[in-house]
Amino acid sequence: MMIESILVVILGLVLGSFLNVVIHRLPLEESIVHPGSRCPTCKASIRWFHNLPVLGYLVLRGKCAGCRTKISPRYPLVELLTAFLFWGSYLGLPLDGIQVVNQLRIWIFISIGIAVTFIDLDHRIIPHTLSFGGWGVGLLTCFADYRHGPGELVAASVAGFGFFFLFGLLYEKLTGRVGLGGGDVNFMGTIGVFLGFGGIWSAILISSITGSLVGLLMAAWSKRRGEGDGGEDGVLRTQIPYGPFLVFGALVELFFGVSAWIGL
Repeated sequence: MMIESILVVILGLVLGSFLNVVIHRLPLEESIVHPGSRCPTCKASIRWFHNLPVLGYLVLRGKCAGCRTKISPRYPLVELLTAFLFWGSYLGLPLDGIQVVNQLRIWIFISIGIAVTFIDLDHRIIPHTLSFGGWGVGLLTCFADYRHGPGELVAASVAGFGFFFLFGLLYEKLTGRVGLGGGDVNFMGTIGVFLGFGGIWSAILISSITGSLVGLLMAAWSKRRGEGDGGEDGVLRTQIPYGPFLVFGALVELFFGVSAWIGL
């Protein structure tokens, strides 16, 4: 058990390091495989021992070995976050029999969620590659999900996509403004094929509550500083990416099963 836990944490750290590459390169439409890891500033290749998750950052003291440009602390944060979530899901679903496939499927969803979160924070987009790729993996592995049948997962995926698509279309017709991006709509389909209807409802409910609270706090802060986007109706509007809130809601459902608590 202890050895498995350590191996799971190491796996999370390694994949977290890879996710940093995905987060940086995918929005720029660069290959995530070639060339190898390099400094974004001086383009110098990063030596393997400097590229060790978390340890490399500590050894370099948060600076590039070549140009000494400061390395964002988000790199080790992503690695540690991935390792923590992998380990947490492993505790709830030990590796045994067919559950190995289910655990791998959960780890893939967690990885996609982390990439979606930070890419959306940086660029206000959710790449279709992540949503459609995740949907494909979820569909191929849905047989291993002991909590939901394949039929429910497919139906939930279609329902999640359809609900957000229709909601976004209606919102735009009524207000003349885009309320939901295509990336958010597609990602709801991905959540559905991994977590079923419970994941869809939890993601919508929790993301709506947390997104509204954060939006109100940001709007109030911007108004206090004399910033923000005031519309013709005098209402202060602050644009925030919705993807991270969807991911948060989905992960809360994944780890705590909120939908079962409230009878959804």
